[in-house]
Amino acid sequence: MRFIWTPVGAAVAASIGLSGCMGDGSDFNVRPSTVGTVSSAEYDGVSNDLLTAGLGKSGLQSAVPPAYANPLQPTAAELRRAAIYNSYRALLDTTTAGGYGSLYGPNVDANGNVTADEGLIAGGEYTAFSDDGTGQQNVTLVVQVPNSFNRSKPCIITATSSGSRGVFGAISTGEWGLKKGCAVAYTDKGTGGAGHDLATDTVPLIDGTRSPSAAAGLGAQFRAPLSATELAAFNTATPNRLAFKHAHSGRNVEKDWGKFTLQAVEFAFYVLNERLGDDAGSGHKARTFRPNNTLVIASSASNGGGSAIAAAEQDTQGLIDGVAVSEPAIEMPKNANVVVTRGGKVQATTARTLLDFTSYAHLYSACAALAPELAGTPFQSTYALPAVYGTLAANRCTGLKNKGLLSATTTATQASEALAKLQAYGWEPEAGSQIATLAGFEVAPAVAVTFANALARASVKDNLCGYSFAATTAAGKVTTMDATALAQMYATGNGVPPSSGVQLVNNNAQGGAVRDLLSVSPSTGLADMGLDGALCLRNLVTGTAGVAAQLNTGIDETRRNGNLRGRPAVIVHGRSDPLLPVNHTSRPYLALNNTVEGSNSQLSYLEVTNAQHFDSFIGLPTVLPGYDTRFVPLSLYLNRALDAVYARLANGTALPPSQVVRTVPRGGTPGAAPALTASNVPAPVATPAAADRIVLSGNTVSIPD
Repeated sequence: MRFIWTPVGAAVAASIGLSGCMGDGSDFNVRPSTVGTVSSAEYDGVSNDLLTAGLGKSGLQSAVPPAYANPLQPTAAELRRAAIYNSYRALLDTTTAGGYGSLYGPNVDANGNVTADEGLIAGGEYTAFSDDGTGQQNVTLVVQVPNSFNRSKPCIITATSSGSRGVFGAISTGEWGLKKGCAVAYTDKGTGGAGHDLATDTVPLIDGTRSPSAAAGLGAQFRAPLSATELAAFNTATPNRLAFKHAHSGRNVEKDWGKFTLQAVEFAFYVLNERLGDDAGSGHKARTFRPNNTLVIASSASNGGGSAIAAAEQDTQGLIDGVAVSEPAIEMPKNANVVVTRGGKVQATTARTLLDFTSYAHLYSACAALAPELAGTPFQSTYALPAVYGTLAANRCTGLKNKGLLSATTTATQASEALAKLQAYGWEPEAGSQIATLAGFEVAPAVAVTFANALARASVKDNLCGYSFAATTAAGKVTTMDATALAQMYATGNGVPPSSGVQLVNNNAQGGAVRDLLSVSPSTGLADMGLDGALCLRNLVTGTAGVAAQLNTGIDETRRNGNLRGRPAVIVHGRSDPLLPVNHTSRPYLALNNTVEGSNSQLSYLEVTNAQHFDSFIGLPTVLPGYDTRFVPLSLYLNRALDAVYARLANGTALPPSQVVRTVPRGGTPGAAPALTASNVPAPVATPAAADRIVLSGNTVSIPD
């Protein structure tokens, strides 16, 4: 399908037989069968709005989060406001020096002009569950329609949540669409930040407020699929635990992220026609807005970006016209048969799945963070020197040595060896500067545990590899969840503990359950950050029997095929990404797409130097000094990708060819870098220099140094 913009309204209604008798009613606007009860709200763009929840540019930038009248009983409106605030700041650098307010942000209009406006956007917001009738799926869908929506040039942008966040987890992608006057189709894709507190048996509802599980009924956003008997037994054996939807739904939701994104688009068409479609008589609205007259771009970042790619591959109805994504999580085929080179050198390890390379990082990153080669990188000194982190990381190195996984004999040389292993497994050298940060923030274990549970369809009662989620004391002991944190978790949680007061717990630790970071492994007798658990997860990835076989079946259900069906598409990815390394995601996918589509492909890949996965880290100069001096915002390049795909679809403008975009770090003093300017973040060019050109030949993608 190729997008063709045609006038909508009465002329279209007449051309498709909507004037006069409707016949069998097939052209009436009908709510999709997957969509449940729809609620809606209107926002005036003054007291409240679609993009900033009434906070405006200044409120989103403020380090002081929005308050609650009663922190123990936040209202749905308060939770929405806080969720938008936290999600926006989790994805973007909101510091003035980092470009917020000058190069991007609510006050920067669709054409890049800086205004004095606070950027509030008036319009309607529609919310519903997509469910299969069991109440166990309950995927949240939200469609926002700005009052600036242009009926003569209708458009829809998807903004599937990034990471494991809730439905507003890609609000910064939605920002581009709202400014453009497009409807924005959000979905939490079956994840979400709020958990089922098993001790109190309370669950989140669609609006984030909490309810006793029995009272919620089929309206629970997530309830762990346990019988009353199973719940009682679980609470007796392992009290004060929580279950989270991504990890514990038992549905392997990742396999359906493309489907849920397509459902969000279908919901958006329904909403547009109900809101702005022509009157078809008999109390019905016509299907005025359709795929053949409405421009649809699938977009988002990280897991949301991978969802957009999955949706484009799976779209057999012609719903999607183009794709623009950032740092996408892409599960490559088992035998991808692609080759990635950089600077003429073949990259030895590429195209591994997320759980594969993340479980590998879980083994080695804590030790690698101590490597002398990383001296001076953000968080490395504060990670290595304090007794707790330094000792634990050194113990991890010792444990790996005792297991035969490292051969060096001193902590420093073991750390260097661990770092070399990561680089040999696909991490670019540029990503090394963030290894200490990811280790200190427990990113690899959090992601590995969540995805292993999800892909294996494990129940929370399985305690896969001995892991569970709970609040803990300062000493790491499991404790009762704080009532205020639980009440606000919809707005503050990211769905992958550690988050919002919930920690990763090692049930199998020597001496009993304790926070994984502080746990002693029975097989080593060392406080080594739970090496036994990390080895268990790794063995599930590499194993072939039992739970390992079940897990690998789940992985196979998530693999992509490389066929974007000839759609214009732009992928942007930071070369320095340590969470989703380019050698395992965007680079091999570009080669795969070339082998599948060949000359029919319209995929362009922009690899951005000095860009990494977490723009929000750049905006934490006092916590992570050095991110500001080293890195530029990748989100700016997602905006440019959206601009490029929109221009291609609307005007036929050529996409920028695949290239390395060479940015200029801000430099200066860590924690006090000079302001980002346009010269730091050059746009991709129509004719890249030979030294910047990414070249495809058959199954090989060649990336310049």
